[in-house]
Amino acid sequence: MLEKDIEAWLNKKIRELGGMSFKFVSPNNPGVPDRIYIFPGGKIYFVELKTEIGRMSNIQKWQRERFTKMGCRFYLVKGMDQAKKFIEELKHEIPAA
Repeated sequence: MLEKDIEAWLNKKIRELGGMSFKFVSPNNPGVPDRIYIFPGGKIYFVELKTEIGRMSNIQKWQRERFTKMGCRFYLVKGMDQAKKFIEELKHEIPAA
């Protein structure tokens, strides 16, 4: 499955849970996560998407470290199975819309 297909599926599920999905583009700041998911109550998730065999680059790993040191929720989602698990985790954290 392609990364764009996983991303489209996740975005749909995020909206169904009452969240917003933003493509994260930060000029002159490479390696930022692919998506920012925002939910009521101020819950914010930074998500890097990969295929099952995809790997994070060194700059992406560095950015992940920066985000997590700041206390941000950063998730690496590899493949559709992990995408489904991520959504199940969110269902337990996010109050029903």
